[in-house]
Amino acid sequence: LDADYALNNFNWLWLSCSGFFYQYFRCYSPVAFQKKNDPNGNYIRKWVPELANLPAKFIYEPWKANVSILNLAGVKLGKTYPRPIVDHAVVSKENMAKMSLAYDMHKDKEAEKGKKKKAAARSSGSSAVKGPVKKKAKKQTKLK
Repeated sequence: LDADYALNNFNWLWLSCSGFFYQYFRCYSPVAFQKKNDPNGNYIRKWVPELANLPAKFIYEPWKANVSILNLAGVKLGKTYPRPIVDHAVVSKENMAKMSLAYDMHKDKEAEKGKKKKAAARSSGSSAVKGPVKKKAKKQTKLK
């Protein structure tokens, strides 16, 4: 449904908390946001006609409707509309735990680099670790 490739490739990584975003714990639900902003599911009804006849309660999660409701709406999960690939409630928590571990490992690695740098500076006789060389600011040329 969302096909603005130039804009949304990274946006989807950001929303899923899996792409280079340090606030990985802000994982957006693919259901809750839509329910809040389009409670009747008008967007889904327009662009996913297979779900157009579902009651609003199930428009964003058709797999939660019982078989009689699905039959009335003409939806056959796995045939006319796919079953969910993952359980978002489960995999989002797993993903956040993995991202947390990755960030912690990175912090530990950076801290270890810092310790080695300080130790090397002490062993070479320097009392402090030198920072980056400061460049002299150039004066702006005045226009005539």
